[in-house]
Amino acid sequence: MPTLGATAIPHAITLPDIRKIGTADLNWALAEGWKDFRAKRGDLIFAGLLYPIICLTAIYVTVNDPLLPLLFPLVAGLSIAGPAVASGFYELARRREEHLDASWWHFLDPLQGRSRVPLAVLTIGLAGLFVGWLIAAYLIYVLVFTGLEPIHVSDIAGRLFTTSEGWALILIGNLVGLGFAVVTLVTSAMSFPMVVDKPVDALTAVRTSVKAARENAGAMMGWGMRIAALLALGTMPAGIGLAVVLPWLGYATWHLYTRVVVR
Repeated sequence: MPTLGATAIPHAITLPDIRKIGTADLNWALAEGWKDFRAKRGDLIFAGLLYPIICLTAIYVTVNDPLLPLLFPLVAGLSIAGPAVASGFYELARRREEHLDASWWHFLDPLQGRSRVPLAVLTIGLAGLFVGWLIAAYLIYVLVFTGLEPIHVSDIAGRLFTTSEGWALILIGNLVGLGFAVVTLVTSAMSFPMVVDKPVDALTAVRTSVKAARENAGAMMGWGMRIAALLALGTMPAGIGLAVVLPWLGYATWHLYTRVVVR
């Protein structure tokens, strides 16, 4: 006869084992991701271009006085959406790894199969983080520039770099933004590839991602720094470089997942 404890929790979910990784593994993942990009760059350049188009649209929408305070937070915060946008690249890398057909139309497979629901849940979570970041950034702006005239396009550089309020905004904004970036990295680095790879729910995937980050704190910090550096390079000029950087990081993240999570 089953005990009360056994019936209360009939199926305890065991998270997968996590491997220890180092700098060599990060470099290997980037190298493998670059190989994937070179193999598929022609088929999927349109997907990579979506990101810079979104960035340019965000700049166009916010470059007016009422929304100007959200210009930099909006452009910087779009990186939060990266793991969701890259889900198609995870699928293509998975198929190439298994020697399956990896034509461009398989980019959309995660949206149609078993991954659809957990991907939607994870994406909603990222959207919540993005909105939270925009609210935090705007509140910082309001608090720092209380009592001063609204900022305008013509004096944005002078206000930011020649006043104490401007430097305070840069410092506080970057620190808060770093916090949101860390949360995004910890919760999504392994969770999105995992739901593309196997039939798991979103919560299990997030718990696995957090476990991986906890057991590889130094390596994941290094991975986050690489992502930040490549995204910064990709924004020049006018975000066009993101057409290369986003697919590359998507493929590379898949390979990092296969090195970190025991499948």
